[in-house]
Amino acid sequence: MEIGDSVKSKHEQILALLDEVSISGKNLGIILQTIEDTELDGRHITLKGKRIKNFSSCSYLGLDLDQRLMAGAIDAVTRFGVQFSSSRSYLSSPLYGELEEKLSRIFKAPAAVFNTTTLGHLSNLPILIGDEDAIIMDVSVHSSVQMAVSLLKERNIHVEVIRHNRLDILEDRVKELSLTNKKIWYLSDGVYSMFGDLAPVKDIVKLMDLHEQLHLYIDDAHGMSWSGENGAGYVMSQVPSHPRMYLTTSMGKAFGASGGVMVFPNEEEYRRVHDYGKTSIFSIQVPPPILGAAVASAKIHLSAEIYTLQKQLQDRIKYFNQTARLLDIPMLSDDISPVKFVCLGKPQMGYNMVSRLLNNGFYVNLSVFPSVSYNNTGLRIPLSLHMTKEDIEALLNEIAVQLPQAMKDTGTGLKEITRFFKLDKRAKA
Repeated sequence: MEIGDSVKSKHEQILALLDEVSISGKNLGIILQTIEDTELDGRHITLKGKRIKNFSSCSYLGLDLDQRLMAGAIDAVTRFGVQFSSSRSYLSSPLYGELEEKLSRIFKAPAAVFNTTTLGHLSNLPILIGDEDAIIMDVSVHSSVQMAVSLLKERNIHVEVIRHNRLDILEDRVKELSLTNKKIWYLSDGVYSMFGDLAPVKDIVKLMDLHEQLHLYIDDAHGMSWSGENGAGYVMSQVPSHPRMYLTTSMGKAFGASGGVMVFPNEEEYRRVHDYGKTSIFSIQVPPPILGAAVASAKIHLSAEIYTLQKQLQDRIKYFNQTARLLDIPMLSDDISPVKFVCLGKPQMGYNMVSRLLNNGFYVNLSVFPSVSYNNTGLRIPLSLHMTKEDIEALLNEIAVQLPQAMKDTGTGLKEITRFFKLDKRAKA
């Protein structure tokens, strides 16, 4: 038998499935699209000449179009140029110090800034986690965290994955691994990026208090700004601090700028990651205009205005949850998170529904394999202050109208959706 005639490898099978997903989505005009606008208002985008409501932005507080952030970017680029082309190991733009000082005030702990949260993880984890430690990852922890962990496997560090938010399993594994490992690191998200559900942060910290070897490394990229004192995020709204909690977050979502933030429980570990984390040494700096916008956002976070913005968003979230319930839309949860998820099941349902909504003036995110499991396809709907309550009501009414038609087109039943997402068990919980 020729090599080319052999059965496809697992890698080849996955690539074939990914090809199917991406080609189908592109052909339908629902993924991998480029907007045609020459300027943005936050509410609308233009695709194929059609102006539609944009329910895909993760700028939850609408700060991406705030005049003060734009003025901060313009001022910084005027004073410092488009880029400051130097490794931070040699020289830093003065805006870095100003931003990190303000972020440290927001989090009440040492904070380091990186180009992206992904690059922050790649600097953080290899320094924080020792050769005698073990890692336990929530199965749904963000891909950027998993990417950084893959590097640690080269050091033969023990890594295992457990079912989503199953703290009973976590405790059993901590007890077992504590016998042979120095520290046990649990890696999770604060707000999970696809489904928008929340980590049981308070219960995790209770476990940490019971098991002194347990350390928490938690990514709160989607929890930043819309929750917590001074917008420090969902995780810190639940647990202000812990000596064994390492928080990471993003300025590229509700914060309105760009870049990653690593928050440490002590100055020593901050210094190590800040001074010689690999991506701090070898990556170019955050451009001055982005730093200028981030400084402007940090000033808003350190003012009383942040609480007004948080309340306005919570009003929209509550309105969405109430309206979705009234319309019997199969939602994964009604958490306070601004990331909402309508359960659909198989990818064909997702393609059908997103196409229908697009044809009727609404763009929403399609959550489909590999971002979620194959049978956990759904509509991922981030809510932001760019959208009005009238926009939200119009979208949900359209979903309620189109959902039965999409189910009919694809031969999907509500019982099937309920089974795929275990909605009956969630309702009883």
